[in-house]
Amino acid sequence: MSPLSSSLQKKVFVGTFIHTPTLSPPTLSVFEDTIVGVDEQGIINFIERDVEGLHDKDQAPEPPVDGYRKDKNNAWFTGVRGAVEKNGWKMEDVEELVSSGGTGDNQVITVGYEKYGAKMKCIRAAPVEYKRPKHTVNLTMLCYDTHTHASQLPNTGIFGTSTLLDWLTTYTFPLESRFSSLSHARRVYNCAVASTLSHGTTTAAYNATIHPASTNLLAEICLEKGQRALVGNVCMDCKDTCPDYYREESAEASLNNTKAVVNHIRDKDSNGDFVQPIITPRFAPSCTKPLLSSLGELARNEHLPIQTHIAETRAEMALVKKMFPESKSYAGVYDFFHLLTPRTVLAHGIYFSEAEMELIANRGSGVSHCPLSNTSLGSGICLVRKLLDHSVKVGLGTDVSGGGSCSILTAAREASGVSRLLASFEQGNGGSEEETERIKLSVVECLYMATRGGAACLGLEKKVGAFEVGMEWDAQLVEVARVPEEVEENKEERGRDDKGLVQCWGTETWEERVAKWMYCGDDRNTRKVYMKGRLVHE
Repeated sequence: MSPLSSSLQKKVFVGTFIHTPTLSPPTLSVFEDTIVGVDEQGIINFIERDVEGLHDKDQAPEPPVDGYRKDKNNAWFTGVRGAVEKNGWKMEDVEELVSSGGTGDNQVITVGYEKYGAKMKCIRAAPVEYKRPKHTVNLTMLCYDTHTHASQLPNTGIFGTSTLLDWLTTYTFPLESRFSSLSHARRVYNCAVASTLSHGTTTAAYNATIHPASTNLLAEICLEKGQRALVGNVCMDCKDTCPDYYREESAEASLNNTKAVVNHIRDKDSNGDFVQPIITPRFAPSCTKPLLSSLGELARNEHLPIQTHIAETRAEMALVKKMFPESKSYAGVYDFFHLLTPRTVLAHGIYFSEAEMELIANRGSGVSHCPLSNTSLGSGICLVRKLLDHSVKVGLGTDVSGGGSCSILTAAREASGVSRLLASFEQGNGGSEEETERIKLSVVECLYMATRGGAACLGLEKKVGAFEVGMEWDAQLVEVARVPEEVEENKEERGRDDKGLVQCWGTETWEERVAKWMYCGDDRNTRKVYMKGRLVHE
């Protein structure tokens, strides 16, 4: 059963919560000893920080005996109950109490309780989940993928020696053409959505293929698995640039395919609370002018978001100039057809001119920075600092399968790495020390793009992207290893176990722990994922 089909009750989360509320200045907010209340709609109802009784691990409740645990005079429960009742809730109305612990010998408790005299009784018939990891550090974060291709998952890691346009012809178009088969689509899309969820991605903007039936299936799988998604049927009708075996018959046929997907998704989720349709011209060279014009009109009339590619390679730039000679720029092509809007996400944007950056900022469109595919395909390096200086919204995209990983965390570390490489080029070209340092993206800036920046690109910044009252509860529980003080003889315990490559030694600040997670973390650190209050992965 889909996690979205079940009704919600109040939940309370206890632990350390970390988010990046602002980009200017870059801010990492760490809420220790904090209690968050999430209501029946999956909305954050209250946040209580620095609650007494939560810090000392010795005050945490012991495992239950016969399904019961004592409630009286326990500092940990007293703190939780006090925060709950302070905000007008009652403990017996809380369906789930989730504690992510802090540092040291922590526990993760996921249980429901009801009042039972002087005790608390487990509501669930199943055994209480009670873990006491031996050496862990826990925190709660969130992630958004602003650009990926669910259909290309089977080609992850296959680049050959080709550049973008050759790669599309050699690998991508043959792969995507197979999605006329619903059985093939179901196999790939189930894996794609499960994979992104396992990496903590609560929301993804998906490019599908030109096949509306399989695109509809992708939207249904997102609903079944509980992932918020923007799903688009890929539009491509140009005979000069698209192969005969993988091309829509006409601009009219492409528009009708898109309308069919829009109607289907709205029928499944009329309010767009979980899954939304998104207009998806593959990129300008794949579309005729009548198609681009009709898609811009459809987006405007139906208030739909838009996703596409732009300025990814020099060869692509030359092709656009040849096909649209009347336009002053690549961004100008989209603007002419009313495809640059506050709800437009432009993937890549490596070769923008200053004028294009200004145009994109004025239109309120966002850029999905895809550093993994930019380097894998040898496309170039996006000038992220310049985009930010022009007040352009920037999020991160994995761009599978151009990108070799569906992890936004991997995209964040790659964004940091390529910015440092770009800084070294600047220095080698005689740039000042100040400008060289400015080009580098900090850990906080990369995580902002992975979280709140991504939400803004997708037009969701008023709903998600931060731990704030009134926001939807999107979160992932992250667990990283803490190296033990002593290693038992004859054991190869290195503080890792199945918790990945991140090692904490007990001397790190929270900022340093987050940096270790960004640079070394993977899906093994993602223990639980919540989307709008619902547990969608563990």
